[in-house]
Amino acid sequence: MAIGFVAGILCFFTATRVKKAFGYDDSLDVFGVHAVGGIVGALLTGVFCAEILGGAGFGGDNTTLGGQLLAQSVGVLVTSIYTALVSLLILKLLDAAIGLRVDEDQETEGLDIALHNERGYII
Repeated sequence: MAIGFVAGILCFFTATRVKKAFGYDDSLDVFGVHAVGGIVGALLTGVFCAEILGGAGFGGDNTTLGGQLLAQSVGVLVTSIYTALVSLLILKLLDAAIGLRVDEDQETEGLDIALHNERGYII
């Protein structure tokens, strides 16, 4: 419950305030919800596994909270690098095959009309 509560607050803050401050295009708040939530959850799992907080204790060679947090942080870092590299590779392949952007005229006209010849909403 505590991990979800903290992650929920940070995800909301990232999806609303941070996105607006940096001005990046994330219409579905994928980064703010999934990336931030996953990172917070992964790090706080290392905190809440402590026996004093009701967890099963630290595994392996980790005998301290700091050691466990370091292990969790390395996991987050490795996963982030792997995900970024694979995503970049996929995006490059897609861009070469079919392109990633529509032209400006299609974007102005609206993709429902330009690509599907129908209106999503009748206004």
